[in-house]
Amino acid sequence: MNLEQLFITPSWSMKLSPTNAVGISLNLAYQKFYAKGIDNFAGVSAYPANLTDNGHDSSTGWGVRLGWIGEITPDVKLGATYQSKTKMGKFSKYAGLFAGQGSFDIPENYGVGIAAKASPQTTVALDVVQINYSKVKSIANPIAGMGVPGNLLGQPEGIGFGWKDQTVFKLGVTYEYSKELTLRAGYNHSGTTIPDTEIAFNVLAPATVQDHVTLGATWTLANKGELSFAYMHAFSNSQTGATPQLGATPTTIRMHEDSIGIAYGWKM
Repeated sequence: MNLEQLFITPSWSMKLSPTNAVGISLNLAYQKFYAKGIDNFAGVSAYPANLTDNGHDSSTGWGVRLGWIGEITPDVKLGATYQSKTKMGKFSKYAGLFAGQGSFDIPENYGVGIAAKASPQTTVALDVVQINYSKVKSIANPIAGMGVPGNLLGQPEGIGFGWKDQTVFKLGVTYEYSKELTLRAGYNHSGTTIPDTEIAFNVLAPATVQDHVTLGATWTLANKGELSFAYMHAFSNSQTGATPQLGATPTTIRMHEDSIGIAYGWKM
């Protein structure tokens, strides 16, 4: 299974006062998806011809993001953000997989944060973010009732991945080593997204990771352009559980991730 998402986010912001600013962004989203080799679920799908091996399908949608940042003291800033659920078009080729005949919206999230100067060169930031998976049926619907009319894959109340809402804690540090070089590090922790009774269906989406760390740096070049580097490592984590609807045999899923990013920015 493969899911890709692209966001284009035109934004507008303004200062309400010397110490307060607000902003709004339009989230324009594009998704691409395919699944193959999951024929075993055909017996619990309302539309088995649109369950698997149908190549790539895509959808588009939009939502909004709002933000505020305020300076409490010269060394302390507070911020808040809200992103609405991004309503997406349906994956019609996979109407027999996702609840609502292929519906797969992007969940809303909101959060608050504080950033404080620990020294003239060092800034420490803490964010708390809430992600509401429960408002997207194709993600949150449980496997309970599997095979019962009305609970088949693809139906409005059909099986989802059973994901729970998440509260995410983020800690970040920025250090201005020099006028040309800024160093960054971060740590992210969340709870368990997948209940143990939902493990079997989540072989398709084994989102078991709970902790990851990041490292990054930005160099300001002689032409005032900026070259940035980022690395993320999500620590391996496994979950084991038995899904009664698929028998009593325990299933174990495991996931880890690494990513590297490079970006170049310049002023027009």
